[in-house]
Amino acid sequence: MTKEQDNYNAFAGVNLSSARSENESYEDYKKRLKQNNEILKLYKTVGRDNFKEMFPGGIQEALQKAEEKANTESLGEAK
Repeated sequence: MTKEQDNYNAFAGVNLSSARSENESYEDYKKRLKQNNEILKLYKTVGRDNFKEMFPGGIQEALQKAEEKANTESLGEAK
C-alpha cells in the first residue's frame, strides 16, 4: 500500500522571519510581525487540516486576494 503525499504548504511565500528585511520600513516590519502572529495563532488553533480547508491555495494567496479586494473597494470610494 502506497501513501499519498500531501504537498500542501500553508506558508509558501510568506516571510515568517522575525528579522527586519534590508528594504523594509519599520512600519511594514511591525505590520508583518503582527500579521505573522495572527496567522500562526489561527493555524495552531484550527489545526493543519482545517487551515487547509480554509486556505486551499495557502495563506499567501488569501492575503493577496484580500489586499486586491481592499484596493478595489478604496478605488470605488474615491470616485
